[in-house]
Amino acid sequence: MMQLRETSPESLALAALAVRVGSDPSLVQGPGGNVSIKIDGVLWVKASGTWLAEAETRDIMVPVALEPLLDALKRNDPACETSVDFVRQDLNDNKLRPSIETTMHAVLPQRIVVHVHCVETLSHAVRSDVRDRVAAPLAGLPYVVVPYARPGVPLTQAIVAELKPDTTILVLANHGLVVAADTVEEADALLTEVVRRLRVPKKPASPAEDATIAALAEGTAYEIADAALHGLGVEASACRLAAGGSLYPDHVIFLGPSIITSQPGESVAEALARSGRTNPPMLVVPGAGVLFRKDATPAMRALGGCLADVMSRLPADAPLAYLTHDDEAALLGWDAEKYRQALDRTPA
Repeated sequence: MMQLRETSPESLALAALAVRVGSDPSLVQGPGGNVSIKIDGVLWVKASGTWLAEAETRDIMVPVALEPLLDALKRNDPACETSVDFVRQDLNDNKLRPSIETTMHAVLPQRIVVHVHCVETLSHAVRSDVRDRVAAPLAGLPYVVVPYARPGVPLTQAIVAELKPDTTILVLANHGLVVAADTVEEADALLTEVVRRLRVPKKPASPAEDATIAALAEGTAYEIADAALHGLGVEASACRLAAGGSLYPDHVIFLGPSIITSQPGESVAEALARSGRTNPPMLVVPGAGVLFRKDATPAMRALGGCLADVMSRLPADAPLAYLTHDDEAALLGWDAEKYRQALDRTPA
């Protein structure tokens, strides 16, 4: 279960919501996203590297002392970066580590917080005109748009700067969506409504050029990707937009900065040598399709699918706001994300 010391109908309902959300790749990919509930001064938040889809079968929640964490945030205490020092170890039977986004959950006053990386939101949030894009569909709802900041304390600070007394919806630029409510039922309904309003028509998946892509993969550490990903290579505009840079944190963490594309006539080895990256999880072959490393983890594959889903919702002239090299470096050099990457490489 969710590892709440006293199981209640509300915690069971949150576990069920976590499973439903975490099992839907249009909402959450791999170990992404998180949920929380505040009970008697304890913030129960998803553990780093765990999967929401497993909320009913594994302990995925960590108990954090809420007021000490909030007090430390006011003092700019560096310990807030991981929130480990604020874990209620007397309740943390499995010695899990709290989500890298624990402080975000802490500063929101509502009892229930749900954070997803839904592709409908991302199709707006990766654009430089995100504020204009969401204004009409979210009209009448208490939402704010939060500029991109690295997950953790920087993002929490950016959220606090935008919060209004009635805010229940956060559109996180280059990141995702947060909804907050005082009951699980209200949070579920709010999430459903926001995703419905932000829905963008999806272009049909394009098939791979089987002969070309199979010939390239033969004798290499790569194999043909799932059918849903091939639009990244076959559709010229999707390939161009995807190759322009990284668009959100989990792409950087699990796929590396940007994506690697081959050039006409190149072998896999030649494309990798030119890129300077020896073993990227994914290789896009323009006009043909996508290859994935045979040993790619489920999280890597899930993030490849997310990228294809987002690209399939973007017009060719979409003005995208790519993460900077400094943004990418901050994510790849961050101890909290190195921990999550290590968990992804550990067999279940």
